[in-house]
Amino acid sequence: MSRTVSSSLDQQLSRAKSCAREGALAGAQAAVAASIASAIPTVASVRLLPWARANLNPTAQALIISTAAGAAYFIVGDRTVLASARRNSLAPSPLAELPDDLAA
Repeated sequence: MSRTVSSSLDQQLSRAKSCAREGALAGAQAAVAASIASAIPTVASVRLLPWARANLNPTAQALIISTAAGAAYFIVGDRTVLASARRNSLAPSPLAELPDDLAA
């Protein structure tokens, strides 16, 4: 019985690691896309609009771009981890196959 519980815990741990890996990868991809999507209008507005040219120094521009990238990373990563965990929670557990008197 301890082997079944141990293998079940190993499977759960590997699924948790895979969820985290998927979330980090999806978050990184979203951060790259958000950086590009926010950098283009930010730089264009600084070059074309007098107000932006006067008020948005390079630090402010970098802050705008990095905030969008960071938000995208955490939002997409979190949603991916939750979706993966939800998908894995529907998978049958090896403990469900044990008789009731051994599962406790």
